[in-house]
Amino acid sequence: MKFTLPTALLGTSLLFGCAASAQPVPVPAGMSSAIFAGGCFWCMEQDFEKLPGVIEAESGYIGGSAPYPTYEQVAHGGTGHTEAIRVIYDPKKIGYTQLLDYFWRHIDPTTKDRQFCDKGNQYRSGIYFQNEDERRAAEASRDELLKGGRFARIETEIAPAWKFWPAEGYHQDYYKKNPIRYSYYRFACGRDARVEKVWSGK
Repeated sequence: MKFTLPTALLGTSLLFGCAASAQPVPVPAGMSSAIFAGGCFWCMEQDFEKLPGVIEAESGYIGGSAPYPTYEQVAHGGTGHTEAIRVIYDPKKIGYTQLLDYFWRHIDPTTKDRQFCDKGNQYRSGIYFQNEDERRAAEASRDELLKGGRFARIETEIAPAWKFWPAEGYHQDYYKKNPIRYSYYRFACGRDARVEKVWSGK
C-alpha cells in the first residue's frame, strides 16, 4: 500500500522486489472466479473471504502490460497494473451479480486513481470481466447505480481481465498473518469510515 506508515510496520518483506507468481490458484471443479480491484488488496481479500459462498480470495495485479510485475514496481506506478483480487466462489451458493453488489458496497466508486488513503493509478478500482456474461452484468450493475441517482459519476473501470498476476506470497492472507499491523493500517487509512459515509442511508 502506498500509505505513509513506517516500513517496519508493514514488514521488511516490502523492501524486496520478488516477482509475482506466474500462475494463479487453480479453480476447483465446479467453482468459478471473478476479479475486482478496490484499492488495498489486503483489505479486499479480507472483505471477500468473509462472504458466504466465497472459497478464497487471492491478491494480485491486473491491467498492466509488464510481465511478472513486482509489488515494488506496481506500488511505484511503473507497470500500469492495479492491485486486485481474484475471488474463487461456489456459484451454487452465490452468483456473480451478488459479488458485484458486494464489491460496490466495499469501495468508493466516485474516486479516480485512488481508494481511501492509497493514491495513484495503481490503486484505481475496477471490475475485470472474463467473458461476455460478466461484462454485461458488470455494466448493468454500474448503470443501475447511475440510473438510481446514487452517484453523479462512477470512476470504477470495467475492462477485460487479460492477465492476472498473483502477488508475492507475503501478501497472501496478510490480514491473517499480521493482524495487528493490518488492523492499524486499515483503521489509519480510513477505509471503513469512508465506505460508511459513501453508502450510509442509501
